[in-house]
Amino acid sequence: MRGQDGFTLIEIVCVLAIISLLAALALPMFPRDTPRARLEGYALQIAAMLKGDRTAAMREGKPVSTAIDADALAIRSGRTGERLQLPADVGFKALIAKTCAGRRAGASIDFFPTGMSCGGAIDLWRMETGYEVRVNWLTGGVEIVPIVKQ
Repeated sequence: MRGQDGFTLIEIVCVLAIISLLAALALPMFPRDTPRARLEGYALQIAAMLKGDRTAAMREGKPVSTAIDADALAIRSGRTGERLQLPADVGFKALIAKTCAGRRAGASIDFFPTGMSCGGAIDLWRMETGYEVRVNWLTGGVEIVPIVKQ
């Protein structure tokens, strides 16, 4: 009988085991960063939350506050109580009024029944790409503006 060319099953299994071991060791080293599309999605979620709180203030005839916790990377809707938690690899900065409507603020963007607000800006970024969610103090309008970090 002449020898047959090819690989035995045991050889193939050994090669697959080595490849699996290398993949298991290498995959955790790859960063699981927030991609640009997800960052834009977070900006859209924040804008939607702010717009919803503004609409609720006008509809219900009483102020509604959107709480911002920059240290915890979180934003909470005053209308629904929904909390948006941002991942640790996203840069987050909030510019908020220290006083608003004669009272101390600084941890929230407040919307009033007239549609006006205390205003503010929330910056989200990852590496050189980012978005700024702006709230106009006079109109209470919310807009998203792309920003480039340098």
